[in-house]
Amino acid sequence: MREPIFGLILAGGSSTRMHRDKATLQYHGRTQLDRTFELASRQVRGVFVSVRAAQTSDPTRSAHPMIVDSVAGAGPMVGIRSALAAHPEAAWLVLACDLPFLSDETLDFLMRRRDAAGFATAYKSTHDGLPEPLCAIWEPAAAKALALYQAGGELCPRKFLIRSGARLLDLPDARALDNVNTPEEYTHALATLDGSPCNSKFNITL
Repeated sequence: MREPIFGLILAGGSSTRMHRDKATLQYHGRTQLDRTFELASRQVRGVFVSVRAAQTSDPTRSAHPMIVDSVAGAGPMVGIRSALAAHPEAAWLVLACDLPFLSDETLDFLMRRRDAAGFATAYKSTHDGLPEPLCAIWEPAAAKALALYQAGGELCPRKFLIRSGARLLDLPDARALDNVNTPEEYTHALATLDGSPCNSKFNITL
């Protein structure tokens, strides 16, 4: 039997380029975090928010079950490893919280093509063809390999996926994983989602 799959929404970043907490950005009356949590909840039986220890009292994050970073280091690698340690029997649907164009269809496609025998299943970026580690399914078997990888001084989950030969999928929607890191990108995303014309860096067609 395949391992169960839980969801992990990565919301532990400092949002330095946005100059405000990205998890609280609003789209159609919902925060990015709440929207992503709802998307994941329609795919898996339990969803958690990945946070740093200093964020556990934040009301946006603490409204959901949380997994607090439990390994040393910083960045998404720490969140992924902490989730694998918290529930070592489970695989994890890992999602960044700043993906305003992510859809049920994109997640359905990923879930149906899961490679449970490998370390991970991920999409290829439509911009550079490299793995997208923050919309991916990470398997329990990856836990030990990730620990060794980080012990060797590495922190980039994308490079890990390249080296591990993870299953990579073509995105059914080219814009689905375009993320939002700056105020300008947020403005463009709002305009696109509202159907307003804009010259976005995302090169999105409505």
